[in-house]
Amino acid sequence: MFYHARNGSVHVGDSRMDYICFGKGSRKLVMLPGLGDGLTTVKGKALVFAAMYRAYAREFTVYMFSRKNKLREGYTTREMAEDQVQAMAALGISKADILGISQGGMIAQYLAIDHPKLVNKLVLAVTAAEPNETVKKVVGGWIKMAEQGNYKDLMIDTAEKTYSENYLKKYRRFYPLLGKIGKPKSFERFLIQTAACISHNAQGELHKITCPVLVIGGDCDRIVGSGSAPGIADKIDGSELFVYPGLGHGAYEEAKDFTERVLDFLAR
Repeated sequence: MFYHARNGSVHVGDSRMDYICFGKGSRKLVMLPGLGDGLTTVKGKALVFAAMYRAYAREFTVYMFSRKNKLREGYTTREMAEDQVQAMAALGISKADILGISQGGMIAQYLAIDHPKLVNKLVLAVTAAEPNETVKKVVGGWIKMAEQGNYKDLMIDTAEKTYSENYLKKYRRFYPLLGKIGKPKSFERFLIQTAACISHNAQGELHKITCPVLVIGGDCDRIVGSGSAPGIADKIDGSELFVYPGLGHGAYEEAKDFTERVLDFLAR
């Protein structure tokens, strides 16, 4: 099969958690996606993501996890991390490198804080450690749109705040399609995850992270704020920081050297 890609799910508490797996490397890499998981999960997308992230497949066996299927009101990023621990245990993953993007980075922070033996190296990309004003304003706006069922405006606002102007110039012509493709039957999952973003606050515990850490941000991030990455790195002793000039929250997609930078850090 293409890059040994496969889809799967594991029991987590009273629910199940979907995941994908690809690659044949001896090391384990766990990837935790962002808030978009609240709208569409990784279920059935093993081939798509294996192709997208194939650069990792030689050195790593890669696992990408969604949040569990049944979410309750008030579900926190710390609880998401605990569920992630259960999922990893069910798959026999006793130690892994962790790549957390956006909300996935919030979850990854608590993995490293509460379960240091599980984490070999940690990459925190375009994420925040506390609910700053930028996060509260932007995510709060998305909550209102989701509550109104306004999927098209939600998608457009997400794109406008994620990508650089050069990137958007190429893709704005597709905006009329955004309201017609991928709309979820319910926004409940998304709303629970957005609330978790706004309540996330690990800033006072970041000093507990002892594994090697690479923090990546963009100096034009309009979702978590341009100061979030430096703020996180400042609290973690020995961490490395790289901030992409001219890029924002979508730096992990737009920067041509993002994957190379991550692989270089993990290889050292």
